[in-house]
Amino acid sequence: MRVRIGAAVAAALLAVTTAVAPAAGAAAGQSSRPSPGEPGAGDPYFPLAGNGGYDAVHYDLDLRYQPPTPAPAPLTGELDGVATITIVPTRHLTRFDLDLRGLEVESVAVRGRPAEFTREGDELIITPKTILPRGKAVDVVVTYGGATGRPTDIEGALYGWVTTRDGAMVASEPEGSMTWFPVNDHPTDKATYDVAVTVPEGLVAVGNGDLVGATTQDGRTTWSWSSREPMASYLVTASVGNYELRQTTTPDGLPLIDAIDRDLPPSATAGLAQTAEMIAFFEGRFGPYPFSSYGAIVDDDSVGYALETQTRPIYSRRATESTVAHELAHQWMGNSVSPARWQDIWLNEGWATYAEWLWAEHDGGPTAAARFDEVMAIPADNSFWQVVVADPGPLGLFAGAVYDRGAATLYALRSQIGADAFDRLSMEWPSRHADSTATTEDFQALAEKVSGQDLAEFFDVWVRTAGKPML
Repeated sequence: MRVRIGAAVAAALLAVTTAVAPAAGAAAGQSSRPSPGEPGAGDPYFPLAGNGGYDAVHYDLDLRYQPPTPAPAPLTGELDGVATITIVPTRHLTRFDLDLRGLEVESVAVRGRPAEFTREGDELIITPKTILPRGKAVDVVVTYGGATGRPTDIEGALYGWVTTRDGAMVASEPEGSMTWFPVNDHPTDKATYDVAVTVPEGLVAVGNGDLVGATTQDGRTTWSWSSREPMASYLVTASVGNYELRQTTTPDGLPLIDAIDRDLPPSATAGLAQTAEMIAFFEGRFGPYPFSSYGAIVDDDSVGYALETQTRPIYSRRATESTVAHELAHQWMGNSVSPARWQDIWLNEGWATYAEWLWAEHDGGPTAAARFDEVMAIPADNSFWQVVVADPGPLGLFAGAVYDRGAATLYALRSQIGADAFDRLSMEWPSRHADSTATTEDFQALAEKVSGQDLAEFFDVWVRTAGKPML
């Protein structure tokens, strides 16, 4: 939920899909002639994010982190890592890239043999000793490390491995994972993850998925986490802090693991109290919860927003009830079904905001109709209506209209196709594209199939053009 606190933006096993890099990827993938992979996945907003020529299917990250020394020393940590990445070439591969920003690379091995590597900007370019055969999995081992700071995205917002005084807040949307590990950093290349983080004894490192174990030796504790379901790289976290781990289960037996900063008052986490009820509520609308566990990370430091990191969203200083509902809904809409292009982010944020409306109505707050009316009461000459929701531009990914007009679009769609058809759509969308990615065109096609209506004009008016829709 990249709505920045106090910011102007807030005020207002998987192949790269044909929607991303269609020509180059398809042509190269069909050729038997050995060739290098592309330096990007071809996303129009972030052309060099991700890479071509292979699928990354698993990451095993072994990290060692030393947080900053006490103030007034600089807010800089030290991160050392060994990343073992299992890739499957989609062509006979002579060379390939990983995304990595800032950190130094000590060595690279491919298939157990040293490989040549160079750096160009945020690209780690790797040339193995021999050609990698198409379709045969190989392990790539990168040993790397360096100083951590407080990186920012193209809008100047903190993201990636954000160093804090007692650890780090790790929130990487849209392409900030490359600030802390070598990665194919685009949602179209989902993978499973094992992450082990060794930190000074007394600190806790929190990752995605299931807690495998924690072992302490020589004054340092290694926290090991495993994510069994495929995950987009921007949803990976390994946050470190002065956390208390609180482990419970829902009535249906789903593990809930919350990491709460010990310095926060009880009021900071009051919004988590209804998590189990929210899960059951959204399961009734979107289908079974898609992952093996859930929880939250609430830190007393701040990146200025909350983020739906898979299975374990991160919250800056406070987890409010509405934000908790929003991040939970993302587990279906955004995490299990992720955007095939960053311009499709309204399918994440519109759905999560609409889910907020549904939960508030269920819990005795304003109705979804009232929230829709609030959006439609915004004057037609307001800049809010000038954002093209299905193509907001790289600097408009987190514009208010992406969230609120996106939610209003879904409310209007329900009116257009009827409640029964919309309820079927709400279930079938996350089921059909589970653990994968999709586009606005995919969503329109499914809505048309479920409803039996031609919805081209509806989608053109609501998400593909600027201007206030006429009701």
